[in-house]
Amino acid sequence: MDWLKEFLKPELIWFLVGLVLLVAEFIVPGLIIAFFAVGAWVVALVCLVTPLSLNAQLGLFIISSVVLLVGARRWVKGLFGGFATDRQNANVDLNEYVGQRAIVTSEITPKLAGRVEFHGTHWTAQADEEIAVGAVVEITQKSSATLKVKPV
Repeated sequence: MDWLKEFLKPELIWFLVGLVLLVAEFIVPGLIIAFFAVGAWVVALVCLVTPLSLNAQLGLFIISSVVLLVGARRWVKGLFGGFATDRQNANVDLNEYVGQRAIVTSEITPKLAGRVEFHGTHWTAQADEEIAVGAVVEITQKSSATLKVKPV
């Protein structure tokens, strides 16, 4: 029966609760449960140093978990989330295609897009006038994967 007393120490129980919560974080997405795991480990460390009542343990668990969640989630998520930006890089020239020349590989009409070859790649192309196959065109605008062209 002594092994049961050893097993039921609060610091061991809180450590195991934290371990289970950390494993649950890998199963459930969101990066929230991990902070509660760390909160459980904080309680385990404090219980290792000084005995606390069950109410004090639960209070410390809730407070430490919420403080960690609110204070560190954005920072930790940034470590795992990579880098993303919604701003355009000023060094990228979106008009690098404008003024370049391409060759028509499929007839282009004002109502029906055709195809052009530009730098060894075939692109969908639109024009305001009819352009025959084999004609050289100048790119006036790029929109996604479509080039707006005019005859040279």
